[in-house]
Amino acid sequence: MEVQFTDQIEQLKLGCGATFHGEGILAITKALLQSGVAYIGGYQGAPVSHLLDVMVQARSYVETLGVHVEACANEASAAAMLGASIHYPLRGAVTWKSIVGTNVAADALSNLASPGVVGGALIVVGEDYGEGASVIQERTHAYALKSTLALFDPRPDLPNMVRLVEHAFALSEASNMPAVMELRIRACHVRGRFVAKDNVAPRFSTRELIAEPAAFDYMRLAHPPVTFAHEKLKVAQRIPAAQAYISAQGLNERFDAEHGLHPEVGLIVQGGLYNALIRALQQCGLADAFGASRLPLLVLNVTYPLVPAEVSGFCAGRRAVLVLEEGTPEYIEKDLAQALRRLDVQTPVHGKDMLPAAGEYTVEVIAQGLLAFADAHLPGLDLSAARAWLAANAARRADVEKSLGALPARPPGFCIGCPERPVFAALKLAQAQVGPVHVAADIGCHALATFEPFSSGHSILGYGMSLASRAGVSPMLQRRTLAIMGDGGFWHNGLLTGVQSALFSGDDAVLMIMKNGYTSATGTQDILNTPDDPAKAEAQREGALHQSLTHKNQVIETTLKGMGVQWLRSVHSYDVDAMRRTLQEAFTSPFNGLKVIIAEGECQLERQRRIRPWIAGRLQRGERVERVKYGVDEDVCSGDHACIRLSGCPTLTLKDNPDPLRVDPVATVIDGCVGCGLCGANAHAATLCPSFYRAEVVRNGSWFESLLARFRATLTAALRPARA
Repeated sequence: MEVQFTDQIEQLKLGCGATFHGEGILAITKALLQSGVAYIGGYQGAPVSHLLDVMVQARSYVETLGVHVEACANEASAAAMLGASIHYPLRGAVTWKSIVGTNVAADALSNLASPGVVGGALIVVGEDYGEGASVIQERTHAYALKSTLALFDPRPDLPNMVRLVEHAFALSEASNMPAVMELRIRACHVRGRFVAKDNVAPRFSTRELIAEPAAFDYMRLAHPPVTFAHEKLKVAQRIPAAQAYISAQGLNERFDAEHGLHPEVGLIVQGGLYNALIRALQQCGLADAFGASRLPLLVLNVTYPLVPAEVSGFCAGRRAVLVLEEGTPEYIEKDLAQALRRLDVQTPVHGKDMLPAAGEYTVEVIAQGLLAFADAHLPGLDLSAARAWLAANAARRADVEKSLGALPARPPGFCIGCPERPVFAALKLAQAQVGPVHVAADIGCHALATFEPFSSGHSILGYGMSLASRAGVSPMLQRRTLAIMGDGGFWHNGLLTGVQSALFSGDDAVLMIMKNGYTSATGTQDILNTPDDPAKAEAQREGALHQSLTHKNQVIETTLKGMGVQWLRSVHSYDVDAMRRTLQEAFTSPFNGLKVIIAEGECQLERQRRIRPWIAGRLQRGERVERVKYGVDEDVCSGDHACIRLSGCPTLTLKDNPDPLRVDPVATVIDGCVGCGLCGANAHAATLCPSFYRAEVVRNGSWFESLLARFRATLTAALRPARA
């Protein structure tokens, strides 16, 4: 990766007594090393990407502790790594993104949870739930229930989060259950500090090798007939052991009402929602500025398994309790009600009857639920300030809507100069010739083409699953379908689930692979076809700043040919006309079989990270630097803005027409243009007005170039007509 985490790595090295300052996800990373972890793996994804990214860059340091770090091909391979803890006293941790990653890892997780572990096994999951999420709205809780995995949901406070990482490993060892720690976006990015401990070298590691493999034990296999005994062990031994550990170590936190106010009711909250709940209580006048609550709280840092004696002890004798559980179904609320009734505790339990069944529990949402709960069970409580606050918020929103009208949508879009934007422009042009095609979209940057101006993509079924997802529909359509995936998705899942299946079945389909050289949507992590450092250095020596480096690595092409792909084309992404012609050929070719188009174009973010320091160095040394910039001749621009509708580039926009006799605004290229050439390529491919020009901005030019530039400026000034 080109992104550097130098400061974060230094934080990982802090010793006993030093104060750590930083984000929650980095605190979790530090806690892994303090807990004596022996191996770390995973697959990147928001909001936990930094854990693996930092560990990969810190490999030279963690290797001094004997810790093995591995960036895995997907979440399934990461989960399978935890098999090391089945036989050996090795603490292992893996990480991935939310429910989509857990879905991919589910097979390995089930087979891990069946025999159980002897070394602590921890899965750090980015619980990407809520309005800021980027995936389907489901929860990890269901997997904890079905596979008997201890589920941690820590209160977002760095000392508490670090404490729970250490206890997660210990609980896993005490109960033989793998543990999952779910971290919401806010927990990952909450900032704070804690007093660090020394990092612990594991007992067995890459430096202290295990002398002999474990003795064969059929009971440690997830294989019949012992799987039937495993299920009994889960119920009879593992869950009780986990509950005993949770209770003995006080993993869940109980905060009694400050000054004994309102002890007749109580609130039970997921740890991850604690900060939002405290803010809502403050707005209701039920907590002070320091977070001391006037209502008793039970904070569930471990949401599964619940400890019946713990929850019944909190609920017994109260008029009612309110469970704050984000998402649906209400797993915790149902478990709680069941535990109370079995212990003959008749305290009324409220939850989804007073709070929304689905959606993120923001401060306002929680405050509304607290008002409903107080109206039912604290009728004498004055909550007029909270009602006024909610009403004022609603009034402000109404005033904004009234004064500004409906705000325009601001969908996400491709980066400036992204090599995937021209591909979708070419696709629009190709469909104008061959007719509309069914497009199976995929997870990745290219999914942004589902927004305007491209509006391209009929389905998204999973990372690398686009080619597989069109298998049911393509035989039913008269025209060939198009599947689109990135090179990250190709290696993650697409090679096996899509390409192999299509070749085996002899499917007649078209696959577009965006070969930008990185897993870009998750933070531009390296993959098999990432350009290597010698290729980057060679390009810089040659001054080839504007060429794509993806052609330097041919592993995707070699793999496809080795699997038997016969129709294969590689096209430079920015050559819109060539891409249009290739797409038309793929849709109309008499060849009956899988047709693969590889769109070559290096990720623009990585390209800029690569060339900007190099350019800055040349300028500092006084060397010649040439930069390409595109612009629009406002005298030629026709004002129909077809170029914008075909591009969507943020730097191609509108400005007032300088001609007083013309009212239509003209197109213009603003600062920020990276000189990718898409606007001109689109104009050429679509036969638009010839208003685009290409300029070469030279700095530290030769004396001859400076003289020639002054002559040209003088001549053009004399020829330019005067304007009012």
